[in-house]
Amino acid sequence: MYVAQKKRRENIVEYLLYMWQVEDLIRAAGVSTEGVERLILPRYQGSEEELATIRSWYEELIDMMRIEGKQTEGHLDVHRVILMELEELHRRFASNPDDYIYAGLQFQILPALIQLRAKGGEGAGDIETCLNALYGYITLSLQGKEVSPETQKSMKQISALLAMLAHRYHLEHEAETAPQRETK
Repeated sequence: MYVAQKKRRENIVEYLLYMWQVEDLIRAAGVSTEGVERLILPRYQGSEEELATIRSWYEELIDMMRIEGKQTEGHLDVHRVILMELEELHRRFASNPDDYIYAGLQFQILPALIQLRAKGGEGAGDIETCLNALYGYITLSLQGKEVSPETQKSMKQISALLAMLAHRYHLEHEAETAPQRETK
């Protein structure tokens, strides 16, 4: 929970990837409080109050997953809303003819996007496709499985685009929440 809060403040893309992992951990624990208490919570250390807060956070996520029917697949609606915001932001930056940096990053990932969509990523937006690919790559890496040099190169390019998008998302949201200066 504390990691999620920090990631949400600092890097929205890392936050989404982290929360997707949390969703998968909850699924591995049987989408149950008992499973989470047995498999996930023992990894945490802290005061009784902190542990109670973390337990409550997982219980809320479990409830949301059950209510939304996401026990076996899919992402919570709160995360889908963030994804839609990122897709919109991406479309805006990609359609700006003066944004050469973003256009260059997008151009670099086009071959990977085409391949990913050919493998079943049809219907997903560019950012969702990139996030799904990066999540799969991270999962394979954590499992110690080999990844081709071509895939590694594509993931670096995708990561660069997502990093730029996350930075710009942060700047836009920071500007929205900054206190207004008084004018005299």
